[in-house]
Amino acid sequence: MNELFEPLTVGKLDLPNRLVMAPMTRSRAYGGLVTELTAEYYAQRADAGLIITEGTQPSVIGQGYVHTPGIHSPEQVEAWRVVTGAVHAKGGRIFLQIMHTGRVGHPFLYPDGALPLGPSPIASGEKLFTGQGLVDHPVPREMTLEDIARTIEDHVTAARNAIEAGFDGVELHGANGYLIQQFLADGSNRRTDAYGGPAENRIRFAVEVTAAVAHAIGPDRVGIRISPANTNNGVTESDPEEVYPALVRALAPYGLAYAHVMETGPREITELVRAAWPGVLLLNPVTAPDAAPHTSVEAGTAALREGLADAVSHARLWLANPDLPGRIRAGGPFNDADPATFYGGDRRGYTDYPTLEESRDDR
Repeated sequence: MNELFEPLTVGKLDLPNRLVMAPMTRSRAYGGLVTELTAEYYAQRADAGLIITEGTQPSVIGQGYVHTPGIHSPEQVEAWRVVTGAVHAKGGRIFLQIMHTGRVGHPFLYPDGALPLGPSPIASGEKLFTGQGLVDHPVPREMTLEDIARTIEDHVTAARNAIEAGFDGVELHGANGYLIQQFLADGSNRRTDAYGGPAENRIRFAVEVTAAVAHAIGPDRVGIRISPANTNNGVTESDPEEVYPALVRALAPYGLAYAHVMETGPREITELVRAAWPGVLLLNPVTAPDAAPHTSVEAGTAALREGLADAVSHARLWLANPDLPGRIRAGGPFNDADPATFYGGDRRGYTDYPTLEESRDDR
């Protein structure tokens, strides 16, 4: 598994290894603000080649869940500055994931009780957990051209705020059924204007957002995450093998830091994306939900050996193993992640997973 520990240049960053911490929603940002506990959580994992944070809303209307952080107010910028300072003090590198959830939202989340936004007035069919129970996602308000322009500017402002907060760059969340993927997918995008219809129109919003952010903070500080054929949050795609290669070809001239593929569909689509993308590709390889840790590690290593990816991202492995590179070098053992503590709560299941050294000391 030596491939995992080879250095890699991503944008202007020199990564010491090819193990990336994937973005994971943890719902511990009460009031939209990250805390010193957040800083501890990410700093514990600073041995990652690159950390990509949990999804962070670029605007009030971009929020889709309770207790997720934002990057659109001065208070949020200052709170994140503590996190980036802690990670950099440990020698780490960290990108902020900007996540606009689009139709995956609810008036419950917004001070003015507004409807969430979407490319078309089509509900997700999913529900929001409010803390008191589940409520249906409403039919979103179809975005006007003015809404689209404003949302692009919100992403630009969020990216600038992220750099001000000390982040090394940003990742645009174009996966998991959120706003960017809602535009890409013909099941959620039924527009008849320049943003809907054929694939070259449906990729337009993703390209315009990415281009605007790259222009604002520099393309070497920008990555984008995609999940071809992903059906999360009610999204359906009839032509991912056409849309995603077209998207990365359109993005290639901008010279982004990376494209990040969350593999949920057939491997053949990942191969098409790899062939169309000339830059650095991060891969979160598909594995069974209950796959053993060594299986996930082996899947990533195989992708590097095959040239399918330049670096590998993991989620649960990093969640439960803050010292993941050391554990991989040692051949394990690995902590098991506790799903009961994934979302919300305190330090339990967040910052209290032991390192390998701590586990040995406890014996």
